[in-house]
Amino acid sequence: MIPQSTFSPASVINPHWYEDTAALSARFVLAEPFPHLILDDFLKADVAHALLREFPDIHSMVQTRDYVFGRKYEMSRISEVGPHATEFKRSVLERDFSLFLKSATDLDVFLDPNLVGGGFHQGGDGSFLDLHVDFNLHPTNRHWLRMLNILIYLNIDWLDEYGGDLLISASPRAKPTPIKPVFNRAVIMLTSARTFHGYQRMSLPPGISRKSVALYAYRDLVDEEQPTPRTTRWFPQRASRARRVIAATYNRCGGVVSHWRRSS
Repeated sequence: MIPQSTFSPASVINPHWYEDTAALSARFVLAEPFPHLILDDFLKADVAHALLREFPDIHSMVQTRDYVFGRKYEMSRISEVGPHATEFKRSVLERDFSLFLKSATDLDVFLDPNLVGGGFHQGGDGSFLDLHVDFNLHPTNRHWLRMLNILIYLNIDWLDEYGGDLLISASPRAKPTPIKPVFNRAVIMLTSARTFHGYQRMSLPPGISRKSVALYAYRDLVDEEQPTPRTTRWFPQRASRARRVIAATYNRCGGVVSHWRRSS
C-alpha cells in the first residue's frame, strides 16, 4: 500500500542517511569514475510516494531543448502540480538540506531556488539523452558555479529490459558505469568538465515512463575566480556523422543560450 501521510518540510530525507555522513563523504570522494553517491531509499517513503502520485502526465510537460541530443520532458515549476510537491520544494530549499549535502560531499553548496533545467523529468518510449557534461555557470546568476546534480528516481518495478540506466564516465571514450533508475534511488554526482553522463534510447511499453526529480546545487564564486563559461557539451555515441558534426559545432560555438533559459 502506498503511504498516504503528509510530511514535514523540516526534512524529506530518510533519517538513515544522517547517521554517518562522514562515511558518505569518503564514499563520494573515492567513487569511480568520478565522485558520486548512490543512495537507495533516499527520501522518506511517504515523500517518495507522494511525489509519484503528483507526478505530472508527460503530455503536460515540455520537451527539453536538447535538440538532436535528447528526447525527454521537464517541468521546473514543480509547486504547480500539488501540495506535496510544493512541500518537497520548500524542504529541499531549507538550510538543513544544504547542510546534508555539505556533510555528505564536503562541498558547501545551495540549491537553485528556481530549479532552472531541473524539477520533474520524464521520458517515454524512444527517450534518450546523449552523453554530455553540463553547463557550469548559472544562466541568470553568473556568480553561481554548478557543483552537484541530485537525481531522484521514481520508477516502481523498473525492469532491466526497459534500459534507461544512468551512464556515467570520466571520458567519452571510456566504458560507462551503469546505474539503474529504480524507485527512491538518489544519485548525487559531481558536475565538472569531466563528469560525462546520459542514457541510451529506451524501448518502453505503453503506460511506462522514466521519471525523476532533478536538483542542481551551486556555490558562490569568490572574487578572484573567473572560470571560463561552459555550455552543455555533447558527445553522442554510435551517432551518425551528421550528429557528430552538429555536436562538435555546438560545442565550439558555446551552444545556444536559450538552452539554458528553458522553463516549463
